[in-house]
Amino acid sequence: MRRTAAVVVAILTTPPHGVIFIERASHLRDHPGQIALPGGSVDPSDGGDLRRTALREMREEVGVAAERVTIVGRLPVVSQRRANNFDVTPFVATVAPGPLTIDGTETAAVFTIPLAFIIESLQAGTVTVGEQSVETYILDFETRRVWGLTGGILRKFVEAWNDAADPLRTAVEGALEP
Repeated sequence: MRRTAAVVVAILTTPPHGVIFIERASHLRDHPGQIALPGGSVDPSDGGDLRRTALREMREEVGVAAERVTIVGRLPVVSQRRANNFDVTPFVATVAPGPLTIDGTETAAVFTIPLAFIIESLQAGTVTVGEQSVETYILDFETRRVWGLTGGILRKFVEAWNDAADPLRTAVEGALEP
């Protein structure tokens, strides 16, 4: 059975325009300790609205109220097949300045990676999981590695960013402070 989720490529409006990531808590059943974008499963309270899911999860995981978030675009749905059978809708948003706080029940840490670093450094690679080699997109930043579903979402973002015909870059840049 397919499950539905939404995540946010959340870009801070102030330089260096960090993209918000979370480190999932180590006690979670799914993907403990992994790096992810803020987001999660659809909840009945979302009324089937994936934007509402994305905004609710931003508030729950990193303490960002919806009033600070401007959704400027949406990337194609990414289907996770190996692990949990999720169809994930990634939204792209800008986030006004303010604190980032973690919910210790879901999140071990919150941090940002500069947007320019993501655009320049994301690359195809291989990650070993158990005894399997997984082809994925990888982003190594300081002591953290982004890969898997999150790496794939970042790849779609970078492709849209670099596509002159895609309006996403213009929408993001129009909302960022120089």
